Amino acid sequence: MSAQAIDSTPAASGRVSVLVETPQHSGLGGPLDYLSERALAPGSLVRVPLGKREVLGLVWDAPEGDDTPTAAALKPVLDHFEGLAPLDDGWRRLVAFAASYYQRGQGELALAVLPPALRDDTPAQLARRLKRLAPKPPKPARKSARKPAQVEAPAAAPPPPVLPDLSPDQQRAVDDLCAQLHHANPKPRLLFGVTGSGKTEVYLRAAEAALAAGRQVLVLVPEINLTPQLEARFTARFAHLLPAQHAIVSLHSALTPAQRMASWLAAHTGQARLVLGTRLAVFASMPELGLIVVDEEHDPSYKQQDGARYSARDLAVWRAHGLRIPIVLGSATPSLESWQQAETGRYVRLNLPGRVGGSLLPRVRLFDMKALPPQAGVTTALTAPLLAALQERLARGEQSLVFLNRRGYAPVLHCGECQWKSDCPHCSAWRVFHKRDRTLRCHHCGFTERVPRHCPSCGNADIAPLGRGTEKLEEQLQEALPTARILRIDADSTRLKGELEAQLQTVHDGDVDILVGTQMVTKGHDFRRIRFVAAVNPDGALFSSDFRAPERLFALLMQAAGRAGRDAAGGSEAEMWVQTWHRDNAVYQALARHDYEAFARSQLDERKTAHLPPFSHLALLRAEARTEQAARDFLKAAAQAAEAISGADDRFVYPPVPHPIARVANVERMQMLVEASQRARLQAFLREWLPELLLLKRQHKGVLRWAVDVDPLAI
Repeated sequence: MSAQAIDSTPAASGRVSVLVETPQHSGLGGPLDYLSERALAPGSLVRVPLGKREVLGLVWDAPEGDDTPTAAALKPVLDHFEGLAPLDDGWRRLVAFAASYYQRGQGELALAVLPPALRDDTPAQLARRLKRLAPKPPKPARKSARKPAQVEAPAAAPPPPVLPDLSPDQQRAVDDLCAQLHHANPKPRLLFGVTGSGKTEVYLRAAEAALAAGRQVLVLVPEINLTPQLEARFTARFAHLLPAQHAIVSLHSALTPAQRMASWLAAHTGQARLVLGTRLAVFASMPELGLIVVDEEHDPSYKQQDGARYSARDLAVWRAHGLRIPIVLGSATPSLESWQQAETGRYVRLNLPGRVGGSLLPRVRLFDMKALPPQAGVTTALTAPLLAALQERLARGEQSLVFLNRRGYAPVLHCGECQWKSDCPHCSAWRVFHKRDRTLRCHHCGFTERVPRHCPSCGNADIAPLGRGTEKLEEQLQEALPTARILRIDADSTRLKGELEAQLQTVHDGDVDILVGTQMVTKGHDFRRIRFVAAVNPDGALFSSDFRAPERLFALLMQAAGRAGRDAAGGSEAEMWVQTWHRDNAVYQALARHDYEAFARSQLDERKTAHLPPFSHLALLRAEARTEQAARDFLKAAAQAAEAISGADDRFVYPPVPHPIARVANVERMQMLVEASQRARLQAFLREWLPELLLLKRQHKGVLRWAVDVDPLAI
């Protein structure tokens, strides 16, 4: 999986190759040729004409043996961002590799990962941004008749913080990572630590060593909502080392265009020494990068689900290998791909088997729903034993977390007379009932209507919700425990800016007795007061058609359990309840023992037998059309084209099937899976197949769009 070599020599005046953003279906994935009056180094940003538009371009290296028009036939480069240093070789190699591996155009990917504000800026506007970003000189004091004018001394840096004592396991991990900073070709490190084992402290110590060596540090997190708390922790730790403004910055999609531009420029100019961000931050331009940290590396959020469907975790590993710098992947439940890499010796595993401070992992109780007496209400999420356990924790003044991974009040409204259900007219999905604003809302296309007073089909006034979401769970808890202070945190309750941070702070301050939430509250949060966690309805994931569903469910429940008992001084034993109808399932049995290693061995044995990743390699061709038949015909033609490509014995093309949610926003979706035994052979096949797909798209007019997803996570 090697990328084409990148030459950093400035191009001579005359013809110059430039990447521009072009859609995949155009077939213009490589650089275009323009005429330049000056020598431009690869990586320079320019403005060029494209059709009738003026667009942002990135100077690239001309393909070897290129047969292009003479300079007289070329359009000129219109302007050059001369105040900005060119994007370096390492960044360009990363983009070239990502575009090749994920089968996207170089221009499409390169321009998409740059700050959106760059597309509209002129060189003069960018120069003003750089001027505002530059460190401000100290202000001279006002002149006085008695005393001569003096220059104000810069503000004193805060004193170094008092560092916590490391456990022996933490110390071994820190020593290993610090040694890797000076290694000529370090291997990736998989930091396997139980929840609450102090993985963040290991990251901080390794980052401190890299910063002290004059290097930049990149820290990736899976969720935007984890960025502020991690940024606060890193800022508090390194305020004495990095007192300058913009020395620590965040990069994620929730930033305004101006904020994202400022953070990107600070990283590119070297002013930012530490960058924290979500998956898009893997493409941050950091010319002095010396360490990469990927927290919660198992999280599927690291995989982009539209456009160039890249894995930020895998690209981070590739980037570290190309730069020969250390990378640490941390998780209590590593992805099976990363675990297998450690088992085969490609990664080095660092273990943190115990929690810091002497706290114990919560005891996991698998509550068998079949043991309850057969009576009305037996299927409810709030069983009598669970309510009793919550009441007991409430009496002790302890916090509890009730976890249900479904937002809204109920997943569907139902009419008992004619069996009408609140389906979405534009999607093959139900509209979710949200009681607070009395709406039916499709979580796929966004179509929203007020709840009807009568059944739209038969006029029956008695329509009722079926199932439950977090909104209904919150209401039922409030009715059952009227004295409890209950807070719900999900995507609906945290829509406005700052709401999530404020609600999390309320939990940390102890002003909440019972926290109700989705997976948003199970990842990475250090709740010191929670002693009890309940997962009320996790069985649905056991019957998913996706082979990764058991792995995801185990990781989600382990992370949820990890929110309990993080403070050793809490007093009572921390506990997690899992209400299930299938307590003997292997996922739950491994969870009860906190035995990830046994779970991983079992899952890897199953996947090896079934020839599933990481023992095979997959690509998924998705097609979207106005009719199911148009999408199916396109995929069948693609399968026929695949048969004509050499090496058919080394791969298997499965028949086309509908997407699990086949219709979204009146668009039908189909998919077709390609499996190969070796990654290199799959890549070679895809390189030959994609030009055929471009031709097929022109023949199948009913197809709206298609895309190839390499290493898909959702099947």
